[in-house]
Amino acid sequence: MNPTVLELAATIIFALAVLHTFVVSKFAQIAHHYPEGSMGENFFHFMAEVEAVFGMWAVVYIGVVIAVQGLHAPVTYLESLNFTEPGFVFVIMAMAGTRPVIKLAEKIIVAISNIIPLPRKMAFYFTTLVMGPLLGSFITEPAAMTVTAIILLKNFYSKGEMSEKFKYATIGLLFVNVSIGGTLSHFAAPPVLMVAGKWGWGLSHMFINFGYKAAIACVISALTITMLFKKELAGDFQLRADNTEKMLPPGWVTFIHVIFLALVVLTAHHMVVFMGLFLFFLGFTVVTKEFQDEVQVKSSLMVGFFLAGLIVLGTPQKWWLQPVISSLSDYVLYFGATALTGITDNAALTYLGSLVDLSDSAKYFLVAGSVTGGGLTVIANAPNPAGFGILKDTFGDNGITPLGLLKGALFPTFVAIICFLALP
Repeated sequence: MNPTVLELAATIIFALAVLHTFVVSKFAQIAHHYPEGSMGENFFHFMAEVEAVFGMWAVVYIGVVIAVQGLHAPVTYLESLNFTEPGFVFVIMAMAGTRPVIKLAEKIIVAISNIIPLPRKMAFYFTTLVMGPLLGSFITEPAAMTVTAIILLKNFYSKGEMSEKFKYATIGLLFVNVSIGGTLSHFAAPPVLMVAGKWGWGLSHMFINFGYKAAIACVISALTITMLFKKELAGDFQLRADNTEKMLPPGWVTFIHVIFLALVVLTAHHMVVFMGLFLFFLGFTVVTKEFQDEVQVKSSLMVGFFLAGLIVLGTPQKWWLQPVISSLSDYVLYFGATALTGITDNAALTYLGSLVDLSDSAKYFLVAGSVTGGGLTVIANAPNPAGFGILKDTFGDNGITPLGLLKGALFPTFVAIICFLALP
């Protein structure tokens, strides 16, 4: 297939955006050479924000569209795209990052960790990185990523006791387990959500073909990392104390938060509805502010901006992705999807696959590969920027490096490969 000028331009710009994500630490270093608060420092700090990368390059692509087709062309193009997923991730991330939801997740994790036959700190770490991601099958992956990353930040990363190696092993495990942990259901993981309706995949299909394999992989990976770093997980452990100025949320407040989350999940395909629900939710947090922390609207918006930019630049990649997907055998498709996911959002990959006539086995291997590779890079899975944004400040001035994340994700990715290929 011969690409049009705009498709070719989109692919070149997309490649530059991917390269940009690998050099954000360099922009952060350059920012330190400018006076604090100066335009130079602010500009290069912005260039170092991974969440802003695809949005920035999407603007460059829109400029190319104007140059080729005129001023009205971008309006037509943008209106042809579906930005429901970025809107949904923004809303669910903001809701999931609230005090009542975090405290509820902590209670569930603590209750389960108390019956795990491991020392308390090891049991809590292990349970967080198994149950947190698996909860994503019910509260959605973006919500699970937000909740789990905040719990890890409060109780491990922010205490300054983790080695650099342990930090990367943990975030790699988090990203991979969240990517595969949302496959127990058909509505929670973005790459599954893109194809479940068209292919007729329901709850039983997902659990039998994907869910139990993902759960086993999560347990094996989390237990292995826990054992490998048992020296760093030794000693006494107490949940980090909360801000004493805020009261613990009562049950009825938590219950209403869960109801709002459930309603947003149920209306995930209807942006007008879940945005309206979000406005009511914000009003509820104002009324109950004595039980609330500040809603993280800014960080949630940045993640939404990232995904919106990915859609603007990712949609024109159909000219080369679709022929590649349709020409591969099952096992090559699986490993190809795992690798391709590292350079393009896995939901975009499965969406393009849904446009091709695939066998049932090819459908399985495409989706399995897409979720397997979802932890390799920050752009591989829609919820990753949420976890990245929450944890990045604990990695020092250079932030989270792409190579460090890749190394941290390799082992759990290998475990996921074994489980998806070997288990019946």
